Amino acid sequence: MSVPTDVLVIGGGATGVGVARDLAMRGVDVVLAERDGLSGGTTGRSHGLLHSGARYAEADADGAAACIAENRVLREIAGDCLRDTGGYFVQLPGDDPDYFAAKRDACRDLGIEVDVRSGSAAREAIPELSPEIERVMRVPDAVAYPSRLVAATAQSARDHGAAIHTDAPVTDLHGDADTAADGATDETITAASIGGTVDDRIVADHIVNATGAWAGECAALAGIDLKMSPTRGVMVAVENEGLDTVLNRCREPADGDIVVPHENQVVLGTTSVAVDDPDEYPQPERAIERMIDECAAMVPALDGREPARTYWGVRPLYDPTAAGEGARAISRDFFLLDNEERDDTEGFTSIVGGKLTTHRRMAEAVADHVCERLGVDAACRTADNPLPGHDDPAVLDELVREFDAGSPADRDVTGA
Repeated sequence: MSVPTDVLVIGGGATGVGVARDLAMRGVDVVLAERDGLSGGTTGRSHGLLHSGARYAEADADGAAACIAENRVLREIAGDCLRDTGGYFVQLPGDDPDYFAAKRDACRDLGIEVDVRSGSAAREAIPELSPEIERVMRVPDAVAYPSRLVAATAQSARDHGAAIHTDAPVTDLHGDADTAADGATDETITAASIGGTVDDRIVADHIVNATGAWAGECAALAGIDLKMSPTRGVMVAVENEGLDTVLNRCREPADGDIVVPHENQVVLGTTSVAVDDPDEYPQPERAIERMIDECAAMVPALDGREPARTYWGVRPLYDPTAAGEGARAISRDFFLLDNEERDDTEGFTSIVGGKLTTHRRMAEAVADHVCERLGVDAACRTADNPLPGHDDPAVLDELVREFDAGSPADRDVTGA
């Protein structure tokens, strides 16, 4: 059976459900298909840090500005999908003081709130910090619970008429070819075969590929060559009830430089190693030990702790230059790829790259683009409307279970 819709969104991570929500709020008929449960890919395997932008301020002003803007939006609409902890960038002996100063100045230039404190003042507030810490800067970082954020966004999309399908893998994409007078052939992607719980053919005016690290595989179903540059990272959760502030090591991004607190655990991360296959890649035990060793430099009580849980994720990075400069050199920004402009394939758009913090902005960019293609004149409203259940953790966790959105990133919080 063929099911018609305006837009099919493939992928049920933060960006995919964000696109579905945005389009549905503009009156567009939307179907979303996810091969697993929601947040089953990169979103649910992140460290769950809501960036203030400080991590990128001195190196990527535009990316940092986007982070602080979305940080403020999500604080208004996401409620208990977040935890307002604040964050410290900490300088240890051997860390470059000029790097600290450059980050501080860049944050101030971008309007990111910064409060520089001595090491002793920081330890008065957070006794768990190492006595070796020389100084810190406090920034408005926070913790995001990805499972809750995705489930609440999906419920909002559904409240506005979107159909959300989990366990519904797209198995094929179909198109119609038209030959122009000059002999050129344009392909229009018009339909998708979906298995699992749907087992139907979805016929859409436009298809959005929001599959993250798997965007290349999804695009290949439409005959489109899209080369991703995914990197793997490990997160290690250990029991710790004292620390209640996000910690970042104030140095060039490296392994083991982020500590993200939950109620009774902290999540330590992360590595960044290029992989060829986002489903199959090495997971060396030494990387887990390295996370604990490196983060213990900031919080000595972590030294020797046994992991409570460990999980790996793959970042959906895209390198348009294919420069091969190394995994950490690839931009964390997002890219909207219109395949009509790239290779004469109409009706198909991919959204790649980006961060959990900026997922709503990414979705807005996609929705703007799709609405222009469809001739829909409606503005984005996602920044002004709180998410369903935002003020009730029990409701949020019930939505997590309903959408099968439970993920390793916050399993200790949601219980799903």
